[in-house]
Amino acid sequence: MIELTAAEIAEITNGRLLADPDVTPESVVTDSREAVAGSLYVAKPGESADGHSFVGAAFGRGAVLALTEREIKDDAGRTYPSVVVEDAVLAMGALAAEAVRRIRHHREAAGEQLTVIGITGSAGKTTTKDLLAGILSAEAPTVAPQGSYNGEVGVPLTMFQAGFETRFLVIEMGATGIGHIRYLADMVRPEIGVVLGVGTAHAGEFGGVENIAAAKGELAEALPADGTAVLNLDDFRVAPMAERTQATVLGFSSRDSEPDAPAVRAANLDTNASGNPEFDLEVPGEPTVRVTSKLIGEHHVANLLAAAAAAHAAGIPADRIGASLSSQSAASRWRMERTERPDGVTVINDAYNANPESMRAALRTLADLGRGRRTWAVLGAMLELGDDSIREHTAVGTQVVRLNISRLLVVGREARSLYVSAVQEGSWGDECLFAETVDEAYKLLQEQLEPGDLVLFKSSNSVGLRHLGDRIALPPHATPTTANEGSELL
Repeated sequence: MIELTAAEIAEITNGRLLADPDVTPESVVTDSREAVAGSLYVAKPGESADGHSFVGAAFGRGAVLALTEREIKDDAGRTYPSVVVEDAVLAMGALAAEAVRRIRHHREAAGEQLTVIGITGSAGKTTTKDLLAGILSAEAPTVAPQGSYNGEVGVPLTMFQAGFETRFLVIEMGATGIGHIRYLADMVRPEIGVVLGVGTAHAGEFGGVENIAAAKGELAEALPADGTAVLNLDDFRVAPMAERTQATVLGFSSRDSEPDAPAVRAANLDTNASGNPEFDLEVPGEPTVRVTSKLIGEHHVANLLAAAAAAHAAGIPADRIGASLSSQSAASRWRMERTERPDGVTVINDAYNANPESMRAALRTLADLGRGRRTWAVLGAMLELGDDSIREHTAVGTQVVRLNISRLLVVGREARSLYVSAVQEGSWGDECLFAETVDEAYKLLQEQLEPGDLVLFKSSNSVGLRHLGDRIALPPHATPTTANEGSELL
């Protein structure tokens, strides 16, 4: 974090200073448990708890300043050192925007550059972010979010990690409504913007898929004329975003058709016996590079191409892009995470999130990898689909049967229509099972899994199947431990 005094923080946020004006925090946290010596603690209201209740705890762990929405006193009636603002989250955004502005100014004065790259899309943001950060970090100092920090809190927290030495700043951008991407883009001012795809995830919140497309396209609209819009030409809702930007358009595609715009392409695409994509990476104006990814599933090709295109736009040569893509494994948890148990059971845990598109892709991968093996699809609900929920779950149940998945285990009442559709499609008896709870599903799997089985876990985050997958990935009779998840943001 660059240095900002309490007085500067108050000025930037239009806040009321109740602290020594020269106090200079060294880091920013929104969780009092993460406070350390020198922290600025942001007391934001939460869904289940109010951060103002933990101001004392943050100072007890070393915080030197708090950003609050009201004055907070300790047990002795003394006011905690703070800057009082109207909205703590918006104040975070203002601080983050100022931090990026100062970093840019400092680097330009030194004849250097800061390149900010924004990534959005209904699926694949975190994987693409991880891949791109892997490429760029080998070239110059790079800051990217941990896990899935991609909202109005996560983006500022990522930006506070940047310093004057930062060359590349990779920002993942999520949204739950119109205007959210625009707000984040105004904050970070990206030179390069990546739009991966428009799916039906969170359609209920947005009020329809067309509104999702409108929201994702806000990133393309925010780019400067000398910037680059990296667009998925294989997505019929993303490709037209070329008309919504003043920036240069660089597409990416795995199809044989010739795109209208310059594009990064995957030619001679295939997957090997381990389910890893292999292809010839074609970058405009550079020699072709062969890529053999360590990621699992052909659906990751779009993420690989998007990362390659963004890196190309940032000036990285194709040979180094290809070498990096071939060397990287999944960096974030619960995204096609493969575990081989000592007893021969293979677990693929892809249950960090789920939507109809990613569910279909994961099931196709399970079918491809499972040839000659008994396959299990352990599936939970896809949330926030609105009026389309029953239809989409029904379609997934039908797909499971048509892909000849050996066993289907549906977990939770919210996904029961998936189970019903599989039964109606012709799967019954021990081929198709339903469990009310995660614990019930765990017991069933412990009883029925056999050496050689391949089992996929897939659901929306809050359903909790990622933790079930972790438990099953352990050798039989081992004791599970609690996973460190990080942030859960859209």
